[in-house]
Amino acid sequence: MSMAQHAEPAVTSPPAPGPKETDGRTAERPLALRLLARPEVGVFLGAAAVYVFFLIAAPPVREGAAMANILYSSSTIGIMALPVALLMIGGEFDLSAGVAVITSALTASMLSYQLTMNVWVGVVVALLVSLGIGFLNGWMVVKTGLPSFLVTLGTFLILQGVNLAVTKLVTGNVATDDISNMDGFGQAKKVFAASFDIGGVDVKITIFYWLVFAAIATWVLLRTKYGNWIFAVGGNKDSARAVGVPVAFTKISLFMLVGLGAWFIGMHQLFTFNTVQSGEGVGQELIYISAAVIGGCLLTGGAGSAIGPVFGAFMFGMVQQGIVYAGWNPDWFKAFLGVMLLGAVLINLWVQRTATRR
Repeated sequence: MSMAQHAEPAVTSPPAPGPKETDGRTAERPLALRLLARPEVGVFLGAAAVYVFFLIAAPPVREGAAMANILYSSSTIGIMALPVALLMIGGEFDLSAGVAVITSALTASMLSYQLTMNVWVGVVVALLVSLGIGFLNGWMVVKTGLPSFLVTLGTFLILQGVNLAVTKLVTGNVATDDISNMDGFGQAKKVFAASFDIGGVDVKITIFYWLVFAAIATWVLLRTKYGNWIFAVGGNKDSARAVGVPVAFTKISLFMLVGLGAWFIGMHQLFTFNTVQSGEGVGQELIYISAAVIGGCLLTGGAGSAIGPVFGAFMFGMVQQGIVYAGWNPDWFKAFLGVMLLGAVLINLWVQRTATRR
């Protein structure tokens, strides 16, 4: 036997793969957790739960006509909740949105009737007035640096007083005169307050406007430079200004968008009921803001979507009409509003902490 032994090369198998080393910043959370962190998912689940609840508690809700009424109620809230949501993403509030709707309707109604003009003249002037109110709110906020809460609270009080005082002065009453016999009324009604028969169910045109406006708002937020500006000024306006974002233009235009929404809903109310009660609109701003907050728009700005407020508005419309169909006291709607608002604030707080957690 040879003294020299040829050693066989050692065969070593590679080490078994161990768990990947990650730090807290790069660890990927489970899909379910990431989905739940999206405010749109949370409000969708909430809306679905409310819908199922009233399907059981209020059998009339199962009928097509009842659902059309629920969607109509939701659309009148949702159309205004969309620009309010964009404004909140931009870091501001508008407490005058509710009475601004009535101001727009009163302007169109009284101008057309008292001056015996075609109603379209009143509609156009009301649009200019609404955009002017939005511009004034935005300009005051940008130029003075005052919180939008204070500026628009002042606008709210001014408009509330002007609505009542001017209406009484011009008409001698708290409501405007019936304009249904004025020139152009039929055409304007087709644009702002038409109804369609779908499968034997009367469906209001505002439902279609609501969905179209939501699609446009979503596209603007996610696919345009202006959408990036909205998120930037809401997140940190000084940083946004440093990288070239036109902060003043963005904020003022967002307030004007709220004015545009107020004009549209004001025209819908005018051409639906033919007359306007000057004391209405108070408190509606809270519903618009609540729908946006429940839809995931953070109170601090810089985060939110246009889809979330759609579901938020649906929840309000569902409860508002569902309580009636269930035969309950409608005063419970206000209690629901408070509960949902508090719940939404807590959820938003959790989303904020989840998003910033390392």
